[in-house]
Amino acid sequence: MDKRSEMHRRERRRYVIGYGGSLLLTLVVFAVAHQFGIETKGVYLTIGLLGLAQLLVQLVYFLHIDRRRSSREDLDLILFSTLVLLIIIGGTVWILGNLALRMHMHVM
Repeated sequence: MDKRSEMHRRERRRYVIGYGGSLLLTLVVFAVAHQFGIETKGVYLTIGLLGLAQLLVQLVYFLHIDRRRSSREDLDLILFSTLVLLIIIGGTVWILGNLALRMHMHVM
């Protein structure tokens, strides 16, 4: 086997592992929600943790973001974009919560 076909085989293997991991995590989330319902806080925590695991699988296996020096800039860009999105979402929730409080609305 030449070097190029070996590289393609490894790359295909990574994609298959990533797809299988993503599919498994998705099915586990559906199974947990179906089995225990969506009313308890433990289910929310489980879904959130499995969502973070899904994010990590997507970053590692599909976007090839790891700790190597060559992909460090990509990781920095993703982390900065995530920070900006969290600031926007958190600020929006804060402002709307404050508005609801000032209007004497019931906050859920």
